[in-house]
Parts: sequence; structure tokens; C-alpha cells
Amino acid sequence: MVRKKSGKISNAVYERELGRLQIELIKLQEWVKVSGHKIALIFEGRDAAGKGGTIKRITEAMNPRICQVVALPAPTEREKTQWYFQRYVQHLPAAGEIVIFDRSWYNRAGVERVMGFCSDKEYQEYMRSCPEFERMLVRSGTQLIKYWFSVSDEEQERRFQRRLTDPTKRWKLSPMDLESRKRWVDYSLAKDLMFSHTDIKQAPWYVVNSDVKKHARLNCISHLLSLIPYEDLTPEEIALEERPQQRGYVRPPMEDQTFVPEVHSQLK
Repeated sequence: MVRKKSGKISNAVYERELGRLQIELIKLQEWVKVSGHKIALIFEGRDAAGKGGTIKRITEAMNPRICQVVALPAPTEREKTQWYFQRYVQHLPAAGEIVIFDRSWYNRAGVERVMGFCSDKEYQEYMRSCPEFERMLVRSGTQLIKYWFSVSDEEQERRFQRRLTDPTKRWKLSPMDLESRKRWVDYSLAKDLMFSHTDIKQAPWYVVNSDVKKHARLNCISHLLSLIPYEDLTPEEIALEERPQQRGYVRPPMEDQTFVPEVHSQLK
């Protein structure tokens, strides 16, 4: 793979390789639909680690009826009284589906633990039950794949600073993100403890080095494809027949319809 002198892949090579991988993802999607396979993907990591960008590249060419992204908000008061995993269970894939959790039940091991949103008793129970919950999923026929996006302190800070000046990314700097910036060590300790309990044989953690976003995206997608025994079930090419002449239809007058102003057609 061609890289620039800086060690980063060139834009042209990145786009070409991403396009190739996205075609493979379409093949994977078709195989999942036909075979009835169930895939649950978990994307976790520090704020600004690049999870969202990777998820976007995975899903942008895929059918949203087959590949869905789940990004749950903070639990409601009612949900706080439920079994902890309950609100996630309803989003797990059925046969022929891929579900991507953009953050997941691992909130309890991370932000809830660090920010004090759960009690010690709730946390200890989570650590005991999470591995068993995941083993049950795997035994039931769900392929569970977990990715942790690892970003250095220096690179995370650079990304936070860029968000301050980019109007399209300011929404990503929530009060929780800003607080996490102050608690690098606390989150590191929570992650290490989480791995010690939940990096299990049936559902191991895969760490993605995400200091370079383009590398992280390509590496993650390539690895994902390598974990699933999909086959190329691309349908035969479709030949479009010549359209028959349409008769008996008179279009209503154009002036009776309200059109969106063509502002951009007038730009030079």
C-alpha cells in the first residue's frame, strides 16, 4: 500500500482501497441476508477516537434495512429501573441483520463508572454479568464483534481543538466530552479493568490504533471482513427492458405545483 513520506496513506490510495472494501461489505450484506446470519458490532473508545467516522464508512453503501446503527441516548427514569441490559436487548439483530452499536452496554464500565452514574454494587454486578450475557448471545447464534478505538492523549487533544473551530463538529463537544478530557487517567484505569473482565474467548476485544483516521477505517473494515465467512452471492446482472410507451396520462400544469427555489443553479 502506497504511503506518503509522512507515513500516512495518500488520499487517492485511501479512496481506492475504501471503495474496494465497501464492495466487499456489499457482498457481506448479501450473504448475511441469504444465510440468516446475525452480527452485532460494538464500537467503543475514547471521545474523538474516530468511531463515528468508521461506522459511517461501513454503512454508507449498505442497505439500512439490513445494517442498522444503534446509538442510544441516556436512559430514561423508567429504563434506569430495568435490568441493565434490557434496553439493548431489543436492538439485537434478528436473522439476516447486522446491528452496529455506537456505544453500547459498555457505558456502565466506562462513563457511568468514571462519572459516578452507577453505584459500586451496580458496577460489580455488571462486571459479573456482562461476560455471561455475551456468552449467551454467542451461544444463541449471534456473532458478537467488539472494537476498541485507541487514540493517544496528544491526538485526542488536537481533535478537540479542531472541533472548536469547525461549525459542523461543535455539537460533538458535549459537557460530558469536556469532562472526559480532564479524566484521561480515570478512563484509562476503567478501560483496563473492563478489559480484564470482558476480554473473553467467545467475544474478545479488538483494539484499533486510531491516531490516523484513514488507517483506522481501512484496518477496521479489513479486519471485520476477515472475521466473517461470507461468500460472494452477488446476483446476476440485471438487464433493463425497454420501457413501454406510456399512454393515457396528462401531466398537471407545472404552475400548479410548488417547487423548491433553484438558488444554487444561479451561482457562478
